[in-house]
Amino acid sequence: MNATPDRRQRHVGRVLLAALLIGGTIELVAGLWVPAKAAVAQQLLEHAWDRARGGDADARPWPWADAIPFARLDAPKLARSWIVLAGASGRNLAFAPAHMNGSAVPGEDGVAVIAGHRDTHFDALGKLAVGDRLELERPDGRRFAYSIVAIDIVDSTRTSLRLDDDESVLTLVTCYPFVALTSGGSLRYVVTARTAAATAF
Repeated sequence: MNATPDRRQRHVGRVLLAALLIGGTIELVAGLWVPAKAAVAQQLLEHAWDRARGGDADARPWPWADAIPFARLDAPKLARSWIVLAGASGRNLAFAPAHMNGSAVPGEDGVAVIAGHRDTHFDALGKLAVGDRLELERPDGRRFAYSIVAIDIVDSTRTSLRLDDDESVLTLVTCYPFVALTSGGSLRYVVTARTAAATAF
């Protein structure tokens, strides 16, 4: 009489174990897929940047991309370099930092705003300090050096970014705090840098 319940318990146990293994495999594949996709995207962005530097005005990193490379941003202190996309849409920010539409073109008078996610591309902005150098290259080969003059934490519901200035200013923006468990907060980490020099390759 106990054989049937025992068999049922063993069957349920096997089903649960199989479900756990399948669920674990799916989570593992999903966890590996995101970094793999990001790594491939960075390679495609690098190739698109090379084409943009060569004069291709429509150097999309992949055929269905909504944006083209806008600039290359370097932070020597961090030993980090990013391809910056044109247009700070949510889709573009998933792949790279992006230049905010309506802000200045780097090297021209006004404030050029580049946004990035705090947990991916701009995760190390907190290691920068006033006086550190940033470098930005445009597709036309002109390269601009900036010196960080201010680092602020602002509430985006109370403060808006200033976009006008009588010299070239570069502002990097990401969400704050860097280690927040949830997204969607109103705090922003803002790094402001002013032009130090301009050179052409």
